[in-house]
Amino acid sequence: MGRGRTDEFRKDAVRIALISGLTRKQVADDLGVGMSTLNKWITAHRDPDVVSKEDLSLAQENDRLRRENRILKEEREILKKVPGRRPPVRSINSLCYAAPEGQLPIAYWWDGPR
Repeated sequence: MGRGRTDEFRKDAVRIALISGLTRKQVADDLGVGMSTLNKWITAHRDPDVVSKEDLSLAQENDRLRRENRILKEEREILKKVPGRRPPVRSINSLCYAAPEGQLPIAYWWDGPR
């Protein structure tokens, strides 16, 4: 038999689920409720009183940034696996010093590989 949860508990659960950045599964597990129960609460209690517009816009921005970050990580992993690719040179557009054996060094700007 299910536990009787207060309206305040349900509203807090909805707020946490919508603005925390955690997955609904994580929130449901943390709160000790079922996933379908949490989804029903979100459907029933999603109103301006529970989540302010500012919190909602921050949550949407977090979601967008998380997606972008995931995509960039995937792209980086793919590029790591390209055969024959050398790691990037970190001294692009930097001042370099070079000198043949026994001579004073000459400074020059290096613009990276061409």
